[in-house]
Amino acid sequence: MTTTTHLIGTRRFLPLFVTQLLGAFNDNLFKNAMVLYVVYSVYNSEAEEARFSAIASALFIIPFFVLSALSGQLADMRDKAKIIRIVKFCEILIMLVGGAGLVLAWQGMMVKAVAIPLMLLALFAMGIHSTFFGPIKYAILPQHLKSDEVLAGTGLVEAGTYMAVLAGTILAGWIEVEWAALCVVLTAVVGYFAGRQVPPAPPLTAAQPLDFHVFRSSATLIRKTMDERRVFLAIMAISFFWTIGAVLFIQFPPLAKNVLHASKEVASLFLVIFSVGIAIGSMTINALLKGKVSARFSPASVIVMGVFVVAFHLVCANWGTQPIEGLLDVAGFVVQPLALPLLGTLLGIAIAGGMFVVPLYAFLTTSVDKSETARTIAANNIVNSGAMVVGSLLAVGLSAGGVAIADQLLLVAAMCLGSAWLGRLLYKAELAVAG
Repeated sequence: MTTTTHLIGTRRFLPLFVTQLLGAFNDNLFKNAMVLYVVYSVYNSEAEEARFSAIASALFIIPFFVLSALSGQLADMRDKAKIIRIVKFCEILIMLVGGAGLVLAWQGMMVKAVAIPLMLLALFAMGIHSTFFGPIKYAILPQHLKSDEVLAGTGLVEAGTYMAVLAGTILAGWIEVEWAALCVVLTAVVGYFAGRQVPPAPPLTAAQPLDFHVFRSSATLIRKTMDERRVFLAIMAISFFWTIGAVLFIQFPPLAKNVLHASKEVASLFLVIFSVGIAIGSMTINALLKGKVSARFSPASVIVMGVFVVAFHLVCANWGTQPIEGLLDVAGFVVQPLALPLLGTLLGIAIAGGMFVVPLYAFLTTSVDKSETARTIAANNIVNSGAMVVGSLLAVGLSAGGVAIADQLLLVAAMCLGSAWLGRLLYKAELAVAG
């Protein structure tokens, strides 16, 4: 099996890895700095906080739904390295706008009228940025790596992504918004220079006219991609997973504040634990499969994830009343009687989730022709984003309907059963093709 240290030391992998890592770090530093500021400093209602968190998530996701078909065409028909350079330059401009919103929030100037709209605009633009970068980060791997390196490379990209999410989330919970504003701009600049080091990745087919009709091209792309049963099942399973992820990430800040009576640093800690767990799961499944791309462990992994979600719900439901002295900081939180079971179940959710989803991404990039990889990932992003928007709307609807945040976790557990069923169908289809 190809070692991760071997890949990290190669120019055909390292610049892409660093560029992706910095982009994921910046996304999460900016988004979490914004959401935590608004939840803890602007609104004082569980429903309003959950609604804002869902709106922010939806704004980031919508570009994936609308523009993924165009981004997939570009990635397959143009040099991927050139697209990376353009996209990363745009990130600098976007973060200048987002940083301005954070600074205005820090100064308390026109917070609702100008600062929050500026931050939401930048978040929407970062969604567009990620829409065009997303297909490249996976599609370029089969082009630059050997066939027995793709699973390891995919696992490294996933693990690196979530470690970057971890770093961005920690920083967002602990630094003031003015420092977050400076950091997101500087990170975008460094990411641009890292992206310039990615080796050329020219198209593997002759250039064709681009279809700029986003809805027609999206429908055509999904229809063509879904013709292959295994690809269809992998995309549907991944979409279920990200619907689950969307609901969980929307719930974390209001759950921490209103159910666990904890500070924004604790809300940040939840996202950190989740990111660490995904990274652990990503590396664990690569070791178990010994470099072979397979959905063998996916059904069991997501069932285990559902069990941990139920356990997490039970701990939240029995947490206790709000302390007299106010919200718990991290030191006060970790000494609570149920803190360790809570963090342990959250870590279990994330590890099992990483073990479930990583092989599915590797499956998408290796089961189609290399000339169509980016469009396959783009089709996956369209379906994923649609599922995540549904998850966001579902969370908003349940909150508006008076369903407690902790009880919404049971919906997540039920969705894990759907993911397990799809994972099982995929593995059976894989065995049928193998012979």
